[in-house]
Amino acid sequence: MLLQARLYPDMFPLVRQVQIAADAAKGAVARLAGVEIPSFPDTEASFDELQARIQKTIDFIEHLDASKLDGSETRAIHLKAGGRELHFVGSQYLMGWAWPNFHFHSTTAYALLRHNGVPLGKRDYLGEV
Repeated sequence: MLLQARLYPDMFPLVRQVQIAADAAKGAVARLAGVEIPSFPDTEASFDELQARIQKTIDFIEHLDASKLDGSETRAIHLKAGGRELHFVGSQYLMGWAWPNFHFHSTTAYALLRHNGVPLGKRDYLGEV
């Protein structure tokens, strides 16, 4: 099944890659804005459900008051990841953690889809189609 597709045995499947990418996006914006991160259960089992999760993430980001991001480049960001406690200022968090993490998981999801025959190209990844 494509939702369980993997390139390597120790890689998360497609569905988990999408969940993590969505969580990375909403988590980054929420942390930078100083608001609570919305919680979405990891229950998706179809492409429609993954699309709905992506749309919920986009809706959260689009409806956040942009003024809450003012000054976020120096905001203290603290999070736990992989059993570690990480501490950043906002700009460091965005460019050194959140952005790369989002792109790693979205690129991996994209590669899994391509590997399994979905006709995607670079323009699809860049959102130009």
